[in-house]
Amino acid sequence: MNTWQPIPKRALRDRVAQGVARMTPAQLNLWQAINVPPEKWEQLSFGREGNGFWVVAVIGQTAIWYNDIEDGFNRSRYLKHGRIEDYWCNQDELEITLGALMNSIERGGPDLVLIRKPPSRVTP
Repeated sequence: MNTWQPIPKRALRDRVAQGVARMTPAQLNLWQAINVPPEKWEQLSFGREGNGFWVVAVIGQTAIWYNDIEDGFNRSRYLKHGRIEDYWCNQDELEITLGALMNSIERGGPDLVLIRKPPSRVTP
C-alpha cells in the first residue's frame, strides 16, 4: 500500500521559509533575485503521480525544485517552461542547493546540472 502524498503548497512554503532563515547574506541576495512563487512543473519520469514538482526558483535554463518523493531540493535543466528535464533525488535543504549554485557561479568550472547529455529534441 502506497501512503506517499505530494507535499501541500502550505507545507512547501514552510519548508522554503526554514531554508531562507538559514541562508547566508550572500545566499539571500541570490535567492531574492531568482525565487518565484511556487509552481507545479511536470517531470515525465517520476513526477506524474504527484502532478509534478514544486519549482521555487529559476535561473538561466535551470530550476530549483522540491522533490517531495525524496524530501529535498534539487536543481535541474529545463528546455520548456513548466517541464523539468532531469530527475534528481538529492535530499538537500534549500540553502545547500543554493550554495551549490553559488559555487558554480563564483568558481566556474563544471556544473553538475549541465554535465548530462542534453535530449536530442524538445517534445511539445
